[in-house]
Amino acid sequence: MIRQLRIAAALALVLHAGGAGAQPVASSAPADTPSSGFTFAGEATQGGWIRGQAPAGTVTAQLGDQQLVLDEQGRFFAAFDRDAGPEAALVAELQDGSTVTTTIAVSPRGWNLEHVDAPLRPGGQSSEAFMRRRQPELDRIWAAREQVTDADGWRQSFVWPVTGRISGRFGAQRIYRGEPGSYHTGLDIAPGAGTPFVAPADGVVVLAAHDDFSLEGKLIIIDHGQGLNSAFLHAQRIDVSEGDHVTQGQQIGLVGQSGRTSGPHLHWSIKWHNGARLDPLLFLGPMP
Repeated sequence: MIRQLRIAAALALVLHAGGAGAQPVASSAPADTPSSGFTFAGEATQGGWIRGQAPAGTVTAQLGDQQLVLDEQGRFFAAFDRDAGPEAALVAELQDGSTVTTTIAVSPRGWNLEHVDAPLRPGGQSSEAFMRRRQPELDRIWAAREQVTDADGWRQSFVWPVTGRISGRFGAQRIYRGEPGSYHTGLDIAPGAGTPFVAPADGVVVLAAHDDFSLEGKLIIIDHGQGLNSAFLHAQRIDVSEGDHVTQGQQIGLVGQSGRTSGPHLHWSIKWHNGARLDPLLFLGPMP
């Protein structure tokens, strides 16, 4: 069974860094020619992804419990959550009723964990009054990420939405006397307030919150197809509307400080099928 796979090296991540440093470069997608087995390439690591080709004659395919979306040529996108286990199975059901299974080794990552000698405290945002405002926002975010569009940006090599100082990295987490707090779910880039940022890949705008959300501020979510979507938080201004088709490199807003944040920056997070949280750095080459 042919495999094209590059395993990303484990990365030691930090919460705050003075620059981008060496970034992993995503490998190219495999050829479109169907075969007797799966072919794929990408970043088979926690928070990573693969693009691939299903075997000829595939009716349905899945990664673990997640059903895959196959395009007209049998190509697919799949991804691995930040806390994914050491193995994942690609399974295809063929027209003749047989199955093809490929087991993928998912490499672990060296997350930056900060141990704090203090008890974990509640978030402080759980009052009834707050939740009356918050729940509709959460519902809109969930519904946006559930939308299915005709976007095919998942096929592209992503570009940086903006360049600048990296002020927060994906996966970093505090441990409070042995009890883990929430980990950082995206990449923070701080180029200065008012700096334009762009779409990292083609897609459809499924959420454009011009009025501030309580935590995210002015928020954009772009669907790239195949269950893959990007969210951009804390914008000063949004330059797109829901339903817009955007192209890679198109300006979509200005970096700001809206919502709950300590300073102006762009928080960029990526999710797959409203579940797996992915590391934006694993979609990018070195910062220009």
